[in-house]
Amino acid sequence: MPVSCSPVKLSDARDQYVNGEYFIASESYRKLYHDTPRERELLRGIISYEMAEVNRKLGRTSRALSAYQNAIRFDYPDTLMYLHYAKMLHREGEYELAVEAYDDFLKLSPGNSLALNGRIGAELAKVWKENPTRYKVERVNIFNSGRAEFSPLLSHNDELIYFTSSGESASGENRSPVTGIKYTDIFISKKNSRGEWQKPEILNSEINSEYDEGTPSITSDGRFMFYTVSYPDTEKPTRPEIYISRRVNGIWTNGSSFEINNVDSSAVFAHPSISPSGKFLYFVSDMPGGYGGKDIWRALLSSSYNVISVENLGPVINSPGNEMFPYVRDENRLYFSSDGHQGMGGLDLFAAQYSKVTNEWQIENMKSPVNSSQDDFGITFERNAEKGYFSSNRNDVRGYDHLFSFEYPSVKINIEGFAVDQEDEFMSGVTVSVVGSDGFQRKLITNNVGEYNFEAERGVSYVLMASANGFLNKKQVLQTTNEEIDTTYYVDFELIPYNKPVILENIFYDFDSATLREESKSELDKLVALINEHPEIYVEISANTDRFGDEEYNIKLSANRAQSVADYLIKKGIDGERLKTTGFGKSNPKMINSSLAGTYDFFKEGDILTEKFIDNLSPEQQEISDQLNRRTEFMVLNPEEINIMKTESPK
Repeated sequence: MPVSCSPVKLSDARDQYVNGEYFIASESYRKLYHDTPRERELLRGIISYEMAEVNRKLGRTSRALSAYQNAIRFDYPDTLMYLHYAKMLHREGEYELAVEAYDDFLKLSPGNSLALNGRIGAELAKVWKENPTRYKVERVNIFNSGRAEFSPLLSHNDELIYFTSSGESASGENRSPVTGIKYTDIFISKKNSRGEWQKPEILNSEINSEYDEGTPSITSDGRFMFYTVSYPDTEKPTRPEIYISRRVNGIWTNGSSFEINNVDSSAVFAHPSISPSGKFLYFVSDMPGGYGGKDIWRALLSSSYNVISVENLGPVINSPGNEMFPYVRDENRLYFSSDGHQGMGGLDLFAAQYSKVTNEWQIENMKSPVNSSQDDFGITFERNAEKGYFSSNRNDVRGYDHLFSFEYPSVKINIEGFAVDQEDEFMSGVTVSVVGSDGFQRKLITNNVGEYNFEAERGVSYVLMASANGFLNKKQVLQTTNEEIDTTYYVDFELIPYNKPVILENIFYDFDSATLREESKSELDKLVALINEHPEIYVEISANTDRFGDEEYNIKLSANRAQSVADYLIKKGIDGERLKTTGFGKSNPKMINSSLAGTYDFFKEGDILTEKFIDNLSPEQQEISDQLNRRTEFMVLNPEEINIMKTESPK
């Protein structure tokens, strides 16, 4: 109800605050501050402080920050005020100023755990904001109205989503004195045949009343719903309770109070989350036995959903601040929000993993961009996927909550490459067999341009083997990174044919000599590795000269050069019986392949570099041709040649 035009008393504003009527109280304090003369600084300090507290409760961070600044300026005598001031700076994303404010408060209250965690959180928040995780976060406009939406819950195989809303479609006409907007109801949205979410509708059930209902949680079999209700009481402050409803003929029946603790009737019981097994109900309460503020508890349930026992989740989960909005993803994974652990400001979302080995929870802040400097809470996940929805009041000056989607895109690791022959011609139809250390096995065939590719996994060792008829198998080994970055690895294969010469690049001899030069040996070491990799093969080494000089001399020189290569291989441990040497002199001119024809426009494929052919070229072209003829080659012999070598080998 609106504040009347009659004068407002401080006692009235305080009564409204104590009764939890924060919206009305904020209006009363605003009017009081406006009407209080400037010279009455003591009273203005009192009003400023209490106005700041109300706006903090409403989530109006900027207003609360301004009011705390005024209270400090008027020397309001409250030490804790400085902590709240630091937290408001923190929530506004003013991390540097927040650190300074936490330090100021710690001088007044050394060792305060909330301030220490807040200070560390502000420092971490700067890093997390500058180095966000891979999560992608977007506001989901179809779910959101001009008011507040929060605590989504995916259900019915992710085809239906429940959430809490105070939109204009909510039942009842009255406005909440707490928020100033309509009381919340449970709404639903369904997917159409194309998988698109439809405009939300209020849940057709007696669950919804003219007052607050929300934060639903549904059992795995879809038969029962736990949810929070908050009905106003004229005699005492509003106290949230947990209700349970049963689904009958597709309709949720009018809920009834779910009794958890019959001893403390003044405690808050809210935000239920039923475990998938139905064994535990997680919830929020400020009943005695906690660690400060609101804590997360769980109740052990019987098969008929009666409470057997209740336990606090302990100091790893709970802090001196507030822990709220639990969501049980599975029996060992819990998500919740907290303003007491180290975070980015306001409520942050945390993931908790339970270890059956240590019997302890381990928690981790979900960081930016899931978390912001404001309130982030009420998460739900799709089945077997790292995606879903949550609520946040980021970027809303009124402090209203809205629904956001999130998704952790999978890291894409690709392995791709091509197969070529010794003349750099792309080879189609090559089989690439892949075996991974994770058990992955696949056979790939190169396409018409010699390419293959497949999707790999992080942190896996792969062995790749390329094979084709008439060619030696070629093996490559690759270890993919464990880093969470999209990566493409290139693994190419150059296949060596049987019975076809392969040029040894960068083989150099001293002038007019068979002596190998030092720079030739790295290329020959590759040939050593190839022969060792294939112990079944025999190799012919051949050398060729250019068109100059006497034929007999050239044959002798080329034979000696081929033998020099063989001697180097033998020195490196290759069995000499596996080697054959031949000197061709200038009798074996080079034939131009398509690769060379593409490189030199004065050649065409099939040209043979004879003396007659070269004589018709320009001097520059002749030099290139002579260089191509001066070559050392090796050839993997076919089985018939191997038998001849064995027959000719001395006993």
